[in-house]
Amino acid sequence: MDALPAWPKGKKLVHLDLKGAPPRIDYLHKLIGLFSGLGADGILVEYEDMFPYEGELKVLQSTQHSPYSREEVLSIQEVAKSQGLEVIPLVQTFGHMEFVLKHKSLWGLREVGHCLGTLNPHREEGVRLVEEMLRQVVELHPGSTSLHIGADEVYLLGEGEESRCWLSTPGRTVQQLFLSHVTRVAKGVREAWPNLNMIMWDDMLRGMDHDTLKGSGLVGLVQLMLWDYNPTLDVKNTVYLLERYSGAGLSELWAASAFKGSTNVHTCVTSTQRHVDNHLQWLQVAAALPEGIHMLGIALTGWQRYDHLSVLCELLPLALPSLASSLQTLTHGQFSPEAQSRVTKTLGISSVEVETMESSTTGDSVLFPGRRLAELVVELTAILQSEELRHFEDNMFVRGWFTPYHRQRKIVSPLIAQQLQCQAMTLLALVEQRVAMVKKEMVRLYPASTAQEWVEQHVSPVVAPLQRVLEDTRASLLEMVPQNVSASMVGQ
Repeated sequence: MDALPAWPKGKKLVHLDLKGAPPRIDYLHKLIGLFSGLGADGILVEYEDMFPYEGELKVLQSTQHSPYSREEVLSIQEVAKSQGLEVIPLVQTFGHMEFVLKHKSLWGLREVGHCLGTLNPHREEGVRLVEEMLRQVVELHPGSTSLHIGADEVYLLGEGEESRCWLSTPGRTVQQLFLSHVTRVAKGVREAWPNLNMIMWDDMLRGMDHDTLKGSGLVGLVQLMLWDYNPTLDVKNTVYLLERYSGAGLSELWAASAFKGSTNVHTCVTSTQRHVDNHLQWLQVAAALPEGIHMLGIALTGWQRYDHLSVLCELLPLALPSLASSLQTLTHGQFSPEAQSRVTKTLGISSVEVETMESSTTGDSVLFPGRRLAELVVELTAILQSEELRHFEDNMFVRGWFTPYHRQRKIVSPLIAQQLQCQAMTLLALVEQRVAMVKKEMVRLYPASTAQEWVEQHVSPVVAPLQRVLEDTRASLLEMVPQNVSASMVGQ
């Protein structure tokens, strides 16, 4: 593939999703320095419950991890400034409000009772809550010139009782309901901070026609950020969408790609090529845009969870080769040998794929902070995904001599049970050894609660069938073998 023009003039932001696996502050400082060295111009910081909310909003603070202190939030900005990076905070104001609406005292502010993510736009208490969240975040970012107000994936909007009542008036639509809340929030921000640029996600506007967009009240008020993380992004449709927004007066536009957290909800190891492909598609979009459409920049998103309640995606160290490769792809217009060489030299690695880079002899380095953890997670994941472990219950001896039928009726061959026990214990011992190594390294970079959560989400479900077989073999041996013999077997 021939080289495309490099990403047009504009900012390249690295998205920090702190709603899961929040890095320890000293590690976060190192990452910010790395982002700058890789060619980023700023960071888009999504704090969620890791922000030190005060007063009535203190309930929003995480109870799983200690939120960042005010001093630490300021230090993030100081380090970013020293590296020439802009800091843009992101505060959700409509959808993805799970971290707010999960609290019992705020259940009444949900659009519908069974959806934790969407705010009821009719309740004044909800609007005041959002305004106070914005006030606290903006005031703790005195040097920021932009604010992202979220507003993506506002699920089930219009299905609440008050919304159905509002929509019963002829001529009213769910699109108008969405716009009425977002414009109210945006106008409140503009009134409070006239010089602050506002960015919002675009997806809730994609189905709106020209007249609705033009009359939305958002023209001249917000900058739209169009997101698409697909490695086969539809270039033609994306260009058409950007043209439609621009033609309706929403001419200040951003793109949003992904360097991690968009492959699968439970992915542990990042594929660099998948994310490079996404950026190559965005380069095609930029090259196909007609003159007059101005892209302000691109945000390389790095989701840590799909939403507040889902499992952890890839940890940041696993995605640094992908981030570096994506930034170099944007810089060079292709993922050329030159771009790949720049990545491997910058990070001190042998391969741009974290899965195939050679293990280091010295562990972490200044070039690649978190490298040792990345290597250990790759090794553990390979064991967890091995046929022997993942399909242990399907092996010949389990399916042939140790089925639920055999276990329930206690008609088990002690010889087979002993063999299965030995195999299970060997595999579990290997996993436990690697888990201990991963946890030891992980707590250097993340809170201990993150290490525990990661293990319970990504290791425990895989080894649970193995542990059940082990427990059942022990019980069977106690039933089927003389006591003095079974004791020595079970104790193995």
